Amino acid sequence: MTIAIVDYGMGNLHSVSKAVERLGYDYVISGDEREIMQASGILLPGVGAFGDAMIHLRETGLDQVMQRAASENKPLLGICLGMQLLFDGSAEHGDHEGLGLLPGRAVRFKAGELKVPHMGWNRLRFTSENEPLLSGLEPGHVYFVHSYHVELEQPGDLIASADYGLPVTAIVGRGNVYGMQFHPEKSGELGMSLLRNFLKLSEAQA
Repeated sequence: MTIAIVDYGMGNLHSVSKAVERLGYDYVISGDEREIMQASGILLPGVGAFGDAMIHLRETGLDQVMQRAASENKPLLGICLGMQLLFDGSAEHGDHEGLGLLPGRAVRFKAGELKVPHMGWNRLRFTSENEPLLSGLEPGHVYFVHSYHVELEQPGDLIASADYGLPVTAIVGRGNVYGMQFHPEKSGELGMSLLRNFLKLSEAQA
């Protein structure tokens, strides 16, 4: 089984690939549609600005590859900015359309009320029962770095939240499309266990 880590020029490819390697799975870092679609599961990492990321995805045609993967029920996990890209859009530096795989939008934390960016360790609160991604796990702390958070249109898509002056959307899922706002590869044992569960889910459906 191989996991595809999507390379569109704005992902934290090194740390994500090393995490997959430590978990004992083969991976390919690629922007090629065939390689990505042949993989058992797909990781969409992301750092930087939402609008820039979508430009890169569109210019490379990878926006359509992600939409195809989702339509064919291939396991897909967006990480940090990658999670926000899964949604309808973002208000980051303007109004930008996203991949439209999940309903909702990314909005900025309100200035003055909270330190922005939200950076550091926060405890997850699991909100979804019988979710394979949470199998065998207990809530714990994970590592966040972000200035924008997702407001969901469908509460049923929420798998876990965190508290940062308001409930922060931390893990989402619908069908085979998942997202983690934090960095699982930098979140110790819990983060690696969450990533492992996604890889197991991908393996089971291969």
